[in-house]
Amino acid sequence: MAELALKQATIEYQEFGPHDSAYPPILFVHGILVNGQVWHDVAENLGRRGFRCIVPTWPLGSHTIPVNHRTALSLPGVAEIIHDAIVALDLSDVTLVGSDTGGGLCQLVVDAHPDRIGRLVLTNCDAFDKCPPYPFDVAFGVLRGPVTIKALMGPLRLAALRHSSLGYGLLINRPDRQLTAAWLQPCFNDSRVCRDLAALLRQVAKTDLTEVATRLPRFTKPVTLVWGQADRCFTPSLGRRLAGVFSNGKLIQVPDAKTFVSLDNPAAVIDAIAA
Repeated sequence: MAELALKQATIEYQEFGPHDSAYPPILFVHGILVNGQVWHDVAENLGRRGFRCIVPTWPLGSHTIPVNHRTALSLPGVAEIIHDAIVALDLSDVTLVGSDTGGGLCQLVVDAHPDRIGRLVLTNCDAFDKCPPYPFDVAFGVLRGPVTIKALMGPLRLAALRHSSLGYGLLINRPDRQLTAAWLQPCFNDSRVCRDLAALLRQVAKTDLTEVATRLPRFTKPVTLVWGQADRCFTPSLGRRLAGVFSNGKLIQVPDAKTFVSLDNPAAVIDAIAA
């Protein structure tokens, strides 16, 4: 795993595909309490096709290196970390790909720093005042301190509960036991990561994306939404509404996928990015 040292945090990342690819680079953004592995199958496949894919684990609760400055942990703050990573890696004409909270972060990036972004691909994600949507707004409101995080997340060590509708089963059709355990392990193992997550969740607000949404029509580069239609959190109507905001937007509906389309139907995401 490579590391990128930024002033706010050290970011671990994987690369797939040739560094000198003829295609524009692809940078992936995941959500809270998952890591870059949510994109692994998509990025690996695109790498075999000749695309340079960069898959970081951002400081969103499943990171393994505690941040340098916890004051950077808000959605706008993490969006700045993403921009700083793009600059540090000297990327341009980037295809920015996001899901879940990561899709909201991508909206913040293209709003504040559109110059290095060539196109945007979003799967089911936060938008407008759904930041986050129910029931995560309730959960995030409770999980705002290390003590409550460890107490309320502790039962999720059991795969049956972790994969139920109270856990990742709400977001994925067939959760993988090892993958979902790895998403929670850093917070269980390192109190500093747990404090990072608490600091982030205290700053997440339903209004984080409302003002940004009014400016998204200014982003005139290609935007593709690959939206799982079986999602009870980021609903199909939210996807249609978000696609309608962009002046150069396209919506691809994926019938049987939930939030993590990259896991439920990776081929749909691969084809959308490659196109």
